[in-house]
Amino acid sequence: MFRLTFRQLTILDAVARCGNFSRAGAELHLSQPAVSMQVKLLEDGLGLPLFEQMGKHIHLTEAGREVLAAGRAINRELINLESALAALRGLAGGALTVSAASTASYFTARLMALFRHAHPDVHISLNVVNRETLLHQLADNAIDLALMGQPPDGHDVEAQPFMENPLVVIAAPAHPLASMPDIPLARIAAEVFVAREQGSGTRSAVENYFAAHGLALKGAMEMNKNEAIKQAVEAGLGLGVVSLHTVQAELASRHLCVLDVQGFPLRRQWYLVKRQGKRLSPAAQAFSQFVLSEAARIAHGAA
Repeated sequence: MFRLTFRQLTILDAVARCGNFSRAGAELHLSQPAVSMQVKLLEDGLGLPLFEQMGKHIHLTEAGREVLAAGRAINRELINLESALAALRGLAGGALTVSAASTASYFTARLMALFRHAHPDVHISLNVVNRETLLHQLADNAIDLALMGQPPDGHDVEAQPFMENPLVVIAAPAHPLASMPDIPLARIAAEVFVAREQGSGTRSAVENYFAAHGLALKGAMEMNKNEAIKQAVEAGLGLGVVSLHTVQAELASRHLCVLDVQGFPLRRQWYLVKRQGKRLSPAAQAFSQFVLSEAARIAHGAA
């Protein structure tokens, strides 16, 4: 009877993520022929092809997707086992891997610093990434927890809101609308916007709000960083929509202003997100509790 190995499942996962045998081999420190041979042995043992060639790229077959899903489930259970054993050993330190959406970076660093002060023995890895990367990390079970805006639909995740995330319309102080009260949304829709990239949670929230009112967002340009959007708005290239948490310094220095637009701020939430069923290590549990109880106070400067 054929018995697949965890190593073969690891190789299958790498090939599926990398899209070819060579890149998977480089990631795993194996030669391309060694990777190909392991995949061939796995396919022969299962009696089904796991990949198909389409042009220069390879893609999973239906059987390949099934085996990959099972392999990732096994890996998650092994990680859960390690966490459970660590908890039984009562480890004071441990490791914590957190990813934050780029729009959350303005308060995440302070949050991490205060958590680190309370738990100095925990080894922390923090990644600030865009939404697409964050979703891939959650899908691959590559992180313990994520800090983000709107959690993804159709993903096996658990999300807990921990703080309001108000979205506001920003402009240069010299903009003609800067001093106008109660601006109609239709008037704003006539302006050009410096917008986040397609797929951004902020972009989706704004477009959905405009669409619900029969309007469309008129984009002048796209940028994938909030800092770039703020600088472009300050330079007079258009209006922007950002989290209020990201513009406190610019508002205080009067480099930017918030417009009084009907329906704004858009009331959203920040969420603490993890894979569904993921068993958190003691360090990740402590961080989760810390975020849910302290984040709002820290972000508003009360700490």
